This record gives sequence, structure tokens and C-alpha cells, in this order.
Amino acid sequence: MKKLGLNTICTHVGEIKDEQFKGAVSPMYLSSSYEFIDVDVKRYPRYFNTPNQEYLSKKIAALEHTEDAMIFGSGMAAISTMFLAFLQKGDHLVVQNTLYGGTVNFIKEEFPKYGIEYTFTNGYKVEDFKAAIQPNTKLIHIETPSNPLLTITDIKAIADLGKSKGIVTSIDNTFASPVNQNPIDLGIDMVMHSATKYFGGHSDICAGAVASSKEHIDRIWNVGKNLGGSLSDMTVWMLERSMKTLGLRVKAQTKNALKLAKWLDKHPKISKVYYPGLKSHPEYELAKSQMKGFGAMLSFELAEELDSQQFQQELKLIKSSMSLAGVESTILSPHLTSHSLLTQEERDAVGISNQLLRFSVGIEDIKDLKNDIKQALKVTKQASFA
Repeated sequence: MKKLGLNTICTHVGEIKDEQFKGAVSPMYLSSSYEFIDVDVKRYPRYFNTPNQEYLSKKIAALEHTEDAMIFGSGMAAISTMFLAFLQKGDHLVVQNTLYGGTVNFIKEEFPKYGIEYTFTNGYKVEDFKAAIQPNTKLIHIETPSNPLLTITDIKAIADLGKSKGIVTSIDNTFASPVNQNPIDLGIDMVMHSATKYFGGHSDICAGAVASSKEHIDRIWNVGKNLGGSLSDMTVWMLERSMKTLGLRVKAQTKNALKLAKWLDKHPKISKVYYPGLKSHPEYELAKSQMKGFGAMLSFELAEELDSQQFQQELKLIKSSMSLAGVESTILSPHLTSHSLLTQEERDAVGISNQLLRFSVGIEDIKDLKNDIKQALKVTKQASFA
């Protein structure tokens, strides 16, 4: 077959044909026990190879242009297994300083127990990564666009740096999704996702994914089967169902986000907007060169020391919510949620203020989202500390 389009991959790749009843959707295989005599594959849920697990991985690999993929019980299960597959005692990790708080906390809490060394970069330019490399560096990890400040790292430059030094590279591609960015095409070795987010897209699934070469996935599988971070086939089936509309959802959300970012950027009660699709963004040209769309995530800071918590409470349509990327628009304070495990000093160092709000844009009509923000801003008062 010729190369399939995005929505065709989302809809058809990785589906299991119902040979018995000819149903239009994949059957769900809930068995946790399978035959082991005279079979090609010895299937077991913890081995990530039940029928639904196996076939969903094909869809993810196709979307990220890789040979293989694996699905996990959460994004943290995916990234932690990937790290532990490529790092051991005495090895060193170079990791971007603007990063999801859960990843930062895992590195700081768990790596010392394993004798794994790490360095957070001073910035997110390729020069910052070069400066952090040590003789025992085995892995470079980046996140772009980053959570929650939407910084943009040069993917190809990092991939080239890794190859020149014989260092494996990985990326958290959650914010962009494969709809807007394919890091493998730019030379990155491994791509991970919190599949809870855009892959699931309906705020009812917790899952993770890693996509890479078969060689790398085999190495991750060897660790994953011991850590046991697999997920139930009910969830796998729901995730495959949800991913059928991935392209449609993310493109609609991305379109909304660009319109909202431009509108917020001109609003007198918004002091700053973080969105790579704005020409004022310092990495706008870089984002345009490596992304197909600028994504559906943005962040902004309220002006005049307005009470950010009251603002969120006044919203009628946009939900205050811990997660992101559902079809419904959601908002949160990173210092109270995604980056609450960081100290105030650590948040200050990377620019995460208490006034910063992370906005996950949904598929609602744009006029309704604007009206909701307008009415909330109208009644929001100054914070008591102002």
C-alpha cells in the first residue's frame, strides 16, 4: 500500500479484524491467560503482548514513523522504564531544565538510589546540552514544546549532537502529539508520550507510550516486563477507540489555540502569553520549521496581580482540572499541580510564577471560550498579596 494519511492511520492501522462476527471495531480480548503449547507467541498481560496491546502498539508506531512501540499504564511508567532501560549505575543523563515536574521529581528521587548521575541544563539551546555532556553520558532527554512554558528546543540539533557523541536521544512529545510533530524524522532515537493526554483525548484514560526502533523497544521491554507497568486490555481497547479521532481532535484544538493565543496576547489584563505560534515567541521560526502545527497548549500570566485562583473559579465553561488535552478546555496553576513537587526556588529558576496558568484548549466554539474568559476577567479582583 502507498503511504497512508494521518486520519487513515488513526482509523485503521492497529485494528484487529473480527474474523468471527465481522464487527466494524476491534474485538476486546480480556483474557489474562493464553495457550502456551504450539503457539508462535506466548501471551501474557505483563509482557505487553496481549492481542489488544500488540495491535495498538502498531498504530502508535505508524503515527510516530517508528519500527515498534510499547504502551504502559501511565506516562510516568513509560518514561521511567525507558530511562532505566538505557541507564545503569555509573551512567549519566543530560536532561532539559524546562520539563514536566513529574519527570524532574522521578530523576531527583530515584536516580540516586540506582547510582545514576544526571545534569539539568542551564537552558534549552543546543549549547546548553553540549556543556552538560560528560564522558559517562549515555542519554540526552528533551521536551518540546515544554510543560508549562512552551519553550522550543531544536530537535534536529539535539539528535545530531547525540549521534556525534554516540549518545542515545529521547523526547517527550506529549504536548505536540504526532499530529503536530514527528521527532523520529528529525533524528531523535526514542519518542515517549503520556497517552493519558491527546492519545486518549477524553479525560477518561491513564496510559503511556514509547516508540522507537525494534532494537530499542526490545531493550525497554526487557526492563518493562520486570517493572510490570502494563495496562488492562479494557483500557487498551478504549485507547485504540479514542485514537481513531486523534487527527481530527488535535487539529481542531490547535486551530482554536492559535486564535486564543493571539486574542489573549492583546488583552490588557493578560501580561504575557506563552505559545510557539505567536510571532513574538522567541523560538517561533524554529517551531515553524519542526512542527506541522503549533499545538493546543498555551500558558499565560494575569496582569495587575489579579487573583489567579479566583479567575479559575469564575470560569463557567473552562474547567479547572489537573490534567490536559481532553476535548474540553481545561486550566490549572502549575505551581499547585504539575510542578508542585518542585521547590519555589526551582520554579522561580525556570520562570514558573504563581500567576502562571496553563491552558489546554479544547474543541468548543472559539466565541464561547472567549466569552467565558471575558466574564471571568471582568469579576476577578486583585490578589490579597498585591
